[in-house]
Amino acid sequence: MNTLLAVLLLVNAVFNVVVWPAFLRRISADPRARDADGHRTKFFTVHAVLISAALVIAAVSAAAGITALLVG
Repeated sequence: MNTLLAVLLLVNAVFNVVVWPAFLRRISADPRARDADGHRTKFFTVHAVLISAALVIAAVSAAAGITALLVG
């Protein structure tokens, strides 16, 4: 069971690392990401915070998965 949990955590981490940076590139290119003066808007900031949180969770998932494999 620990091996299955470890694999699921690692798959989750890889998925997040692949998906979220691509989403950030799409958000950056979105016209709502900058105002008329070229400054970043709350739209961009909110999405950047959400993406950062997802990547932190991915790092924690990877660490937990690796630990579970090593202990396991």
